[in-house]
Amino acid sequence: MADTRPESTLAALDGRMRTIFREIVEAYLRSGEPVGSRTLSQTGNLSLSPASIRNTMSDLAQMGLLTAPHSSAGRMPTHAGLRLFVDGLLQVGQLTEDERKAIEGKVTRSGRTQQDLLSEASSLLSGLAGGAGLVVTPKREAPLRHVEFVPLSPQEVLAVLVFEDGTVENRLMRAPDGMPPVTLIEAGNYLSARLKGRSLAEARKAIEAEIAQRRSQLDSAAEDLVKQGLADWSGGSAERALIVRGQARLLESVDAAGDLERIRLLFEDIERKEELITLLDKARDGDGVRLFIGAENPLFSLSGSSVIVAPYMNSDQEIIGALGVIGPTRLNYARVIPLVDYTARVVGQILDGTRS
Repeated sequence: MADTRPESTLAALDGRMRTIFREIVEAYLRSGEPVGSRTLSQTGNLSLSPASIRNTMSDLAQMGLLTAPHSSAGRMPTHAGLRLFVDGLLQVGQLTEDERKAIEGKVTRSGRTQQDLLSEASSLLSGLAGGAGLVVTPKREAPLRHVEFVPLSPQEVLAVLVFEDGTVENRLMRAPDGMPPVTLIEAGNYLSARLKGRSLAEARKAIEAEIAQRRSQLDSAAEDLVKQGLADWSGGSAERALIVRGQARLLESVDAAGDLERIRLLFEDIERKEELITLLDKARDGDGVRLFIGAENPLFSLSGSSVIVAPYMNSDQEIIGALGVIGPTRLNYARVIPLVDYTARVVGQILDGTRS
């Protein structure tokens, strides 16, 4: 089987092919439109005839780097072509000092809670990058201080979790049928006594064992509420949330029915939060920015979207979460990559207390 890795394909391109390929991809990323040979010949960067350019474009298409939409004579990069460009030809820009200060200022002034900080980071990335901002919250490791259940309606209960670090989290829960207020108090007191000073992960098995062995002295309604809470609050990605901001920005570049359908599919992808959290978790495999372009990930096989993601870390260089941008494959990679990278560093420093 032929070697189709980006480095071997890049080595197969001569000087003319590289120049034309770069011109096409950069023009496509600017406009989102297929690029024709006549347009390239008129840019002034190529001293070649349209016929010569067409021949080279045809060669690049045969290599799987370019494709031609059915209604256009122009060419645009395939997902493999974009990957080659990003890995081998992209010149990543540097943030200016003013841009760095703007990011630091907006995130630092976001508010006192972790939720405020991460929500602002997601909104900031959306505004600067032109896609939807994504943030996966850190896994909750702090010990608990207190648990309280507040009735909202006959069908809903608000669980208030107070952690030892002062953080307060509110979780909406379904109320067991016919649950009296005294049961909420009983369940809250039970959990507070057994969770105090322990994380959810540490205490869950012991509490479940106590309930299973009928040693909890709770009535059946309170037991159901406690078990539901433990199941909802702990285990895997359920301990974390996905914060998405700026989805409306994805509609700003829609100018054709085909684009609208892709954006609709992208919205559906974003709704699959568990899978998206899993995708962002792949940032844990490295300590820098990662890109997932179109069909490289099964989650985006239909919408053909790109995700640029970076982990944020504490002072011990332990990864505690991830953030990034999702949008069409024609994202401005040269600008978005350093934005995501720097925002991740700032968020990690603020959460860790090493930046005020």
